[in-house]
Amino acid sequence: MSTTLPERERVDDKPTPTPRPINKTFTGVDAIFAQGARAVGATVLIITGGVGLFLGYQGYPTLQRYGWSFFTEREWNPEADVIGIAAVLLGTIVIATVAMTMAFPLALLTALYISEYAPPRLKPTLVSIVDLMAAVPSVVYGLWGALLIMEYASQFALFVDRTLGWIPIFDVVGGNPDAPAPTISRYSFSAFCAAIAVAMMVTPMACAVMRQVFSQTPPGEKEAALALGATRWGMIRSVVLPFGRGGIIGGSMLGLGRALGETIAVVLILSTTFEFKVRPFELGGNSVSALIANRFAEADGNQLSALLAAGFVLFLITLVINTLAAMVVNRSRSGAGTDA
Repeated sequence: MSTTLPERERVDDKPTPTPRPINKTFTGVDAIFAQGARAVGATVLIITGGVGLFLGYQGYPTLQRYGWSFFTEREWNPEADVIGIAAVLLGTIVIATVAMTMAFPLALLTALYISEYAPPRLKPTLVSIVDLMAAVPSVVYGLWGALLIMEYASQFALFVDRTLGWIPIFDVVGGNPDAPAPTISRYSFSAFCAAIAVAMMVTPMACAVMRQVFSQTPPGEKEAALALGATRWGMIRSVVLPFGRGGIIGGSMLGLGRALGETIAVVLILSTTFEFKVRPFELGGNSVSALIANRFAEADGNQLSALLAAGFVLFLITLVINTLAAMVVNRSRSGAGTDA
């Protein structure tokens, strides 16, 4: 007696399932939110574009008249028809570079402490303090730097000059052995003092971006690193930092954009000069934003157009830096850079 098993139904005989269409149209409250967010984004773009077009239109006569000499000339003397932004552009870069040199490690370490080391009960308080520092007006930081920090910063600059004066960037007397020894007043109202105030302003912004990206690190990867025997710092070095690489770069670039355009703190601290120099400890300096703030009230005619042209150049530099920073931060959210 033989037993015959029933033949199994062939899979090919089944009808092929068809995917169900997904309706991506927002309805109700979602539609209102989407339209509102789209309107706000468009408004921001229109305002930003309008500012750029206005500055470019008003500064075009200066760019047309002076040409490339507007970018290479060091002097700013409208009475003699000599106008250039080479010195103030260099001063802007020097102040921003020194400020970011101080702000970057402070922002990175603060973000790591808040996200990885701070007790859970203390973490919300630290986040609120960092956000509050970012909301403090720039004039407060300027007064803080001018009235409190400048004295100590001048003494530190004098110490650095006496210790590392053989390095050209720290030599205030410019390598002249016959020059008299500089006094403490030679180090006041310098780019270094202004950079300290600017650094305290950009640190909360950079720290907030870094901390937000660090907090998005996948918990499973952190726990896996700890389970394999990694220390806390080893886990941070192998998981958190690679994941937050984009946030570190993006936060630093956002802070750099803020440092390039800072005005009030620089005006309150920096002694205005139009010298082409890279020594941040020496008395005097200038920046594009400080130049506009100091000369705008009395400017008319050609000088007003020149100030708006300088503002247009600073606008383009800041826009490019902030755009690149936003792109890097957005790409970092996926965690594609994790090297766990």
